[in-house]
Amino acid sequence: MKYLHSMVRVSDLEQSLDFFCNKLGLFEVSRYDSEKGRYTNVFLAAPGDEQSARSMKAPVVELTYNWDPEDYKGGRNFGHLAFAVEDIYAICQRLMDQGVTINRPPRDGRMAFIRTPDNISIELLQANGESLPLKEPWASMPNTGEW
Repeated sequence: MKYLHSMVRVSDLEQSLDFFCNKLGLFEVSRYDSEKGRYTNVFLAAPGDEQSARSMKAPVVELTYNWDPEDYKGGRNFGHLAFAVEDIYAICQRLMDQGVTINRPPRDGRMAFIRTPDNISIELLQANGESLPLKEPWASMPNTGEW
């Protein structure tokens, strides 16, 4: 058995691609439009995994956009997607600078949570499991909303 991907339904494809690609830093590796099924699937990979993801050798995130409007409630019911990052503080600062709320700041130098435009929880973990030294403003920043 091999893990292939996680699928997330999105209500606005362009807004979601802006979040996942422009803000979070993932790359689109493929796209499939189904006229009959009235949906679009977009497959995204983390930086450095693009080539492996194209051949399904690395896990990807599948964004599914249903062309007919649907109301997606309870994004927390999905759980979360998790990504290892090189510098938890730097990515959180970059995301904040782009208007993304850090729901659970990296107070411990290791873990943070944010949410997508469709309220899906994203966990960011410091790569290699090592915590960075505690640093302000993160060390004393409170949680915002649910994560």
